[in-house]
Amino acid sequence: MDAKTDRKERETAPTEEPRAQPRADRQQRPPGDDKHVEDAQAQDAQANDGSSDGNKPGLIRRHPYIAAIVAILILLVIAAAVIWWINARRYEWTDDAFIDARTVTIGAEIAGRITDVAVTDNQPVEAGAVLLRIDDSDYQASLKQAEAGVAAAQAEIANIQAQTQAQNSKIDVAGKQVAQAQAALEFAKSEDQRNRELLAKGTATQQQAQQAASTLRQDQATLDAANANAEAAKSQVAVLQAQGKSAEAKLRQAEAAEDQAKTTLTRTTITAPVAGHATNITAAKGTYAQPGQVLMMFVPKDVWVKANFKETQLDLMRPGQPVDIAIDAYPEKTFHGHVDSVQAGSGTAFSLLPAENATGNFVKVVQRVPVKIVFDQPPGVYLGPGMSVVPTVKVR
Repeated sequence: MDAKTDRKERETAPTEEPRAQPRADRQQRPPGDDKHVEDAQAQDAQANDGSSDGNKPGLIRRHPYIAAIVAILILLVIAAAVIWWINARRYEWTDDAFIDARTVTIGAEIAGRITDVAVTDNQPVEAGAVLLRIDDSDYQASLKQAEAGVAAAQAEIANIQAQTQAQNSKIDVAGKQVAQAQAALEFAKSEDQRNRELLAKGTATQQQAQQAASTLRQDQATLDAANANAEAAKSQVAVLQAQGKSAEAKLRQAEAAEDQAKTTLTRTTITAPVAGHATNITAAKGTYAQPGQVLMMFVPKDVWVKANFKETQLDLMRPGQPVDIAIDAYPEKTFHGHVDSVQAGSGTAFSLLPAENATGNFVKVVQRVPVKIVFDQPPGVYLGPGMSVVPTVKVR
């Protein structure tokens, strides 16, 4: 028992001395000897680090649930990243997109003083609503003058038609006169022939024969005059027909002048071509408008999205693909639409100064191609040209 006890004490003694030795050394060393103290502290720190590294597996074993939760979270993050990448490949989007519309320039087509401006800035109006009026007194007078010209042309045509009818009656009379003269001539021929035969037999006198021959010549002249009169009457009809055509041409000219006057008169009242908003109004009551002068701008309600996608994004883009539209002015709303068409050419190709890559140095730049996106339903909110939009097209 004593030998075993001594052996245990010798085995335990060396393990206790290294721990206690630095403390004794720190207490026994003089204050100026700091180098040995720093070496001892460094050795203690290395011993402690080694002991902590050796305890890591034990820490995981002591907290298996926390380790499992951390591993699951890492796997979820990786899975979410993979799903996001797969899903992102199905969409193409751009922030180079704006609301677009075919704005209408409202201008004066005639000259005149503005008598009324019926709208104010940014006022919504329906199609056909009055926007402004121009003084129409001069144009009313022009219309009345044109109407008078039409009436005069119509009266001339009626007069010629009446003359034609009267001439047709004269032709009928002349025809009857020809028939009468023809009958008289036939009778005169018979009398002349009979008197000749009687004179030859001696039963008629020379005077009777001469009288019958004279009557024949008179009736022949009467027939010739009747025929000439009939021909003159017929030729007068042709003259009247020519005059009638001239009168009809004058009537059409007068009607054209009347239509022009009516059209000019309607231009004194300027109306909205489609439903939309009147904006940028420069017209004022009392000002004198000149033909072609811009009086206001008009923005229709029919708007769409003009998205300038990179040419590298158009590989799978087709008309009809669904689009989610985010408008900066309404961040809490998402609008739905579809691709209507892709412009046949990049935006720079139709710019005022297109690129001339054949001259000078060339630097390749990814071009932008405008894509027209229309709304599936009316947005129901105010949208104007130039408002910023972020469309997302589902291409897969």
